[in-house]
Amino acid sequence: MLSTKKECVAMLLAGGQGTRLGVLTQDVAKPAVPFGGKYRIIDFPISNTINSGIDTIGVLTQYQPFELNQYIGNGQPWDLDRLNGGAFVLPPYQKGKSGEWYKGTANAIYQNINFIDRYNPEYVLILSGDHIYKMDYSEMLDEHKKNNADCTIAVLNVSIEEASRFGIMNTNENNEIYEFEEKPKHPKSTKASMGIYIFTWSKLRDYLIRDEENKDSSNDFGKNIIPMMLKDGQRLFAYEFSGYWKDVGTISSLWEANMDVLHPEISGLTLNDRNWKIYARNTAEPPHYIGENAVISNSIVSEGCNIDGKITNSVIYHGSTVEQGAEIKDSIIMPDTKIGANSRICHAIVGWNATIGENCVIGAPQKAPVGGEWKIAVVAPEIELERNSVVKEGEMKGGNK
Repeated sequence: MLSTKKECVAMLLAGGQGTRLGVLTQDVAKPAVPFGGKYRIIDFPISNTINSGIDTIGVLTQYQPFELNQYIGNGQPWDLDRLNGGAFVLPPYQKGKSGEWYKGTANAIYQNINFIDRYNPEYVLILSGDHIYKMDYSEMLDEHKKNNADCTIAVLNVSIEEASRFGIMNTNENNEIYEFEEKPKHPKSTKASMGIYIFTWSKLRDYLIRDEENKDSSNDFGKNIIPMMLKDGQRLFAYEFSGYWKDVGTISSLWEANMDVLHPEISGLTLNDRNWKIYARNTAEPPHYIGENAVISNSIVSEGCNIDGKITNSVIYHGSTVEQGAEIKDSIIMPDTKIGANSRICHAIVGWNATIGENCVIGAPQKAPVGGEWKIAVVAPEIELERNSVVKEGEMKGGNK
């Protein structure tokens, strides 16, 4: 049965395990990891979608989906609790006598062709659930229409030194793509794919079916669908994005992005933009309390916190306690965490619901990243660290990873 026709339906790939985040994604999918003091990573693409005027979004989950399913719920925080359209969590499911996990990004969309067909859209927007950025997809869609494109791929200009780490789009003067190179050793261009695609649905639908019939395919957009469309001479265009964007797939990049929130004038990542709000599910915590001996500078302290220590250039999530004499610098303290008296935390991430005993030392000061990576100390969620414990720089404490 067809629902009311939609011009564009968004499909958000949110099933990634995020192995490089180690203990932080041991029990939750990467898009559900907290970010910026009050958000989850997935809040950014969902907020971008509704802010862009797209009100139908399928969220494709797979790895450790419970937390993400519970968080998204009926979509109310993003104004997606509606009768026609809205937010839909789409895990893999049994079809007839067969059922299987999502095998790749393209296969995940293939398995949900019936969901998309319900809305009979002209276009489909494909998003990743693990990037921090603010983007108006309606402008990208306008470019797609103007170019009469079959596929439009959002790209970010990176340095030539970084280009070999990305999928690179080689284009002509009209931004039409003539070649796609996956992590080239000698890049011809600096236009890096952001993993954001707009397809004309009738065209993509055919290619998804063809790709699924190829038993040798990886069922991936970058490895299979895009090269196949280019080979067939379809019209593929690059859409250049110039704002803040970060893949937070590593401990170092997650830490950096949180630090960027504290320096919007430098990073360009502004979260208090009333014209482009990032929405999130509210935890309904009481106001935070700052004790008479507390010292706080250039930091975010969220709702429900009790602060009696010293906090510098750090992000403290809701419901956390920092006892007297504790010092936190250049660090991320995730929700409902207790930091014991006289502990020292620097260049570190402490997971949610963790308890840090008195006089602990976690991490150490650093002046610069080594080989592009900061050596961030990490304490796993939901563990108790005994008093006087030491977690060295770059060490990951707790969990099974």
